[in-house]
Amino acid sequence: MLGLFVLSSFSKAVATLPSKPNVIVVYTDDHGWPDVGSVGVYPDLKTPNIDRLAKGGLRAVSGYSTAPQCVPSRAGLLSGRSQNRFGVESNGESLEGFDRQFTIAERLKKVGYATGQIGKWHLGPVNAITSHGFDDVYAKNANRPGWANYTLDGKTVPGGQENSRLYHLDACSEAARAFIERHEKEPFFLYLAYRAPHVPLDAPAKYLNRFPGEMPERRRQALAMISAMDDGLGLIHQTLQEKGLLEKTLIFVIADNGAPLKIHKLDAPGGGPGWDGSLNEPMNGEKGMLSEGGMRVPFIVSWPGIIPGGQVYEHPIWTLDVAATAVTLAGLPMDGSLDGVNLIPYLSGEKKEAPHGQLFWRWISQSAVREGKWKFLKGGDREYLFNLDQDKEEKHDLKKEHPQVAARLKASLSKWAGELDPPGLVTKPMSQTWEDYFDHYLDGKPPAPLRSKFVPKENGQTTDLQGWVVRNGVAKTGKDGLKVAPEVKKGRRLYMARAKIKHASPVKVRISLQAAKGDKVGVSWREEGQKDFVAGQTVSSAIQDGTGHQEALVSIPNKAEVIHIRVHLPDGETVLESIEVVGRGGSRDVWRFRE
Repeated sequence: MLGLFVLSSFSKAVATLPSKPNVIVVYTDDHGWPDVGSVGVYPDLKTPNIDRLAKGGLRAVSGYSTAPQCVPSRAGLLSGRSQNRFGVESNGESLEGFDRQFTIAERLKKVGYATGQIGKWHLGPVNAITSHGFDDVYAKNANRPGWANYTLDGKTVPGGQENSRLYHLDACSEAARAFIERHEKEPFFLYLAYRAPHVPLDAPAKYLNRFPGEMPERRRQALAMISAMDDGLGLIHQTLQEKGLLEKTLIFVIADNGAPLKIHKLDAPGGGPGWDGSLNEPMNGEKGMLSEGGMRVPFIVSWPGIIPGGQVYEHPIWTLDVAATAVTLAGLPMDGSLDGVNLIPYLSGEKKEAPHGQLFWRWISQSAVREGKWKFLKGGDREYLFNLDQDKEEKHDLKKEHPQVAARLKASLSKWAGELDPPGLVTKPMSQTWEDYFDHYLDGKPPAPLRSKFVPKENGQTTDLQGWVVRNGVAKTGKDGLKVAPEVKKGRRLYMARAKIKHASPVKVRISLQAAKGDKVGVSWREEGQKDFVAGQTVSSAIQDGTGHQEALVSIPNKAEVIHIRVHLPDGETVLESIEVVGRGGSRDVWRFRE
């Protein structure tokens, strides 16, 4: 009886849906399916706010993106149409087709919605975002100035460079808070696209310190960046609650595609290209594949009072449903151009059947269709059939056992692919990279050697920083040492940081270098028990002009053990030959960069 009462209550709630509810879409970046705490696969995650949304709403275990790559998946989400219909097949394609689409923001603006875009855009110039229906823009996806037409204290400004100097994920969260406060009296649509845990991995100590202990450094960075996003979800929830908007707001939290593993999950130094520290297992494959690891993603939907809490939703849904749901809730008619469905009757429990009979994908040399438990996957000349109810890891190809099912699904996929621009099951041949990936993940062959293009390099240049991280600059190894030069970042000084050291007082730091400009070398330190670097804990040593060898010796007046240091370098190019840290009792760390 209690179940009938609950269902009846939600049926009544759906019958009296709030007029023009707010819609927030939080889009994460290169974020593996199990990398949310509520999934229960990896215990190292700390996502209490995302988990609260899942507990108060639902987690879709078969939630999909429309592509295993950034640009096409975003074009599909915002248009509500399969991006393959208008020529945005993959990164690097012309965006003219997307420019002709009518976005969710443009549709909702017609019926009085305020619209906002925050974070990563990746669909053309950021100063053209307003031409896609977004009135409020805070486009920031890195620790450098972004483009915005409003401030974090809610003031409208002419569109131009922003420079909050906040960590980019924190700035995006604050921009979301400001957007909600700006538009609390009217319906709004907010698209918040965090650039995380996508590389470059750049979490500050505030978040890294939440994840002590032994683990790959790239995993620590991913956990920290996911935790930063989770803090942002907490700020959004708090703001909605303070404004009395929780029950008027539908929230989606979805990733654009799975994590890039590069097969080997190499824990390379620095935070540049390569594995981003996120994980897809037990799903098979990774970003760039139409296997489950490439495009089954975190997918959480919350709407208190409308969507019953605590659900684990089994039926397949995908990002194209976001536009169809938002448009329907806004009171607009479905005009036939959208490829998704309004999810609310299904997620509320009003409808028990699956929202979709079939879902289709095509990405360059791969295509796939899912129908209930069955999935047919094509990669170049290879074809597979999987029963995802019994084998979500895609380890057992059943094409030979069920040839009629495979043939029927391939025929359906071919018919759909014939409607695309351009038509066909593939648009280009399989590259060697994808052949290697299919060999390993789907055919069970030993992994191919790591291709040199995927060997991560600090800021895209250096080969080995020996655990050091360069901030606000670029580095490159050479026979004379580690060449480090600042990037153009107004007000942000070049420094290198090294964690995982341990030296008791007195501590001395000796830096051997060649400097193009005179000035000084500074050393900041963090002691055991300090969660972050503390103002005033910096000492300096003067250096001279010239390119000849010289040494800077700095004595640190620490009280507790030093566990983390930063070396602040002068303007211009500096060539580091070595850094040596010596503590009490002769404890010593030495890093030599000269070949």
